[in-house]
Amino acid sequence: MRGIAGREKRYVEVISRTDADGDVTPLAIVWEDGRRFDVDRVLDRRQACSLKTGGTGMRYTVRVGGRPTYLFYEGPRWFVEAKVAAVP
Repeated sequence: MRGIAGREKRYVEVISRTDADGDVTPLAIVWEDGRRFDVDRVLDRRQACSLKTGGTGMRYTVRVGGRPTYLFYEGPRWFVEAKVAAVP
């Protein structure tokens, strides 16, 4: 059986830029196994909670590999709503 069973909060390393006004722009997400995913563009930024995994903070809607996804800054850490594979 294929698919996802749900989502889990996964803390990740994020490479970001902070400008003189203190605005943070994520540039890349580094997965725990070392894979790096460059952020193509930040589409939105707002204070919000993760309805799928819990937690709250600054929610960035980013485009990675041409697909939109959420990236959360829950100071001082970043997390994503990682897919959990369904068990056959």
